[in-house]
Amino acid sequence: MKKNIALLAGGYSGEYVISIQTAETIEKSLDHNLYNIYKIIITKDEWYYLDKKNKKIAVDKNDFSLKIGRISGEKIKFECVFIAMHGTPGEDGKIQGYLDMLGIPYTTCNSIVSALTFNKSYCNKVVKSFNVVHIANSVHLIKGEPYSMGAILDQLKLPVFVKPNESGSSLGVSKVKNVEELLPAIEKAFREDNQVLIEEFIEGRELTIGVYRVNGYLHALPATEIVSKNEFFDYEAKYTPGVTNEITPANIDETLKEQLENKAMYIYRHLNCRGVVRMDFILQRLTNKLFFLEVNTMPGQSENSIVPQQVRASGRTLKDFYGELLEDCLKTHSA
Repeated sequence: MKKNIALLAGGYSGEYVISIQTAETIEKSLDHNLYNIYKIIITKDEWYYLDKKNKKIAVDKNDFSLKIGRISGEKIKFECVFIAMHGTPGEDGKIQGYLDMLGIPYTTCNSIVSALTFNKSYCNKVVKSFNVVHIANSVHLIKGEPYSMGAILDQLKLPVFVKPNESGSSLGVSKVKNVEELLPAIEKAFREDNQVLIEEFIEGRELTIGVYRVNGYLHALPATEIVSKNEFFDYEAKYTPGVTNEITPANIDETLKEQLENKAMYIYRHLNCRGVVRMDFILQRLTNKLFFLEVNTMPGQSENSIVPQQVRASGRTLKDFYGELLEDCLKTHSA
């Protein structure tokens, strides 16, 4: 019999539209001969499934189920949830905690790991303790707590990146080159989040790599080099065709390739990640040291996003890839 799979999309953040695109790719790629796919949209106001007649069917949050059909009132429960939400509540651990309480398996990291990796400052501190990769110097600000421009500039050298501590898609991020730009950049970041991370700029090549686990074995996808025409890989660069050149597989030598894969898999293993994640690094230009940027536990997967590029570069189809992730989730939960 076909398994009922809930595909969660939407969310409460500015990444809503990207999440819908990610879910479309996943829905199209999953094998509909094996699974009944129910794409469920989550907003602050409602959780619903849109049926073939474009009728909204509300999700019963008591047990995360659907009642379909006026006469039969068939109750649909789910064997697994494929999470395709960027930002809150799909990437920061909230939806994972809810599903854990209901005993429903899902394809991403668990609630604790999701919450940790979503908080850039806390994640950096944990990854730094692994002693396998470099971390840029930074300052962490919390809304309502006093801070001083002088104290920030005593700790960090310009230029710096100012970013919301818990946000994705480079929303609210600024590159600051002079002192006058610092306060406006902090205020801009605070409009997106209650915490702000200020990091020293590391000049070099931006490399990103997908990592996933299937049948207990870790796999690294071919790395991508990101070359942006903008000042940095901002929202426009990520989602506007032609602004960024994403080279997959990256033009790197075998030694660096092995180093990048090993470090990414080490971090994945020791953070206890699940599903597919994407890790971003900078290869510092003068020293060739690898600096860790962040872990994306729900990376964008619209048709031309980086993870689908990497899957295709590995010689695999998205149908096989997503099918393996889903089957592994189902098998792990039933074991």
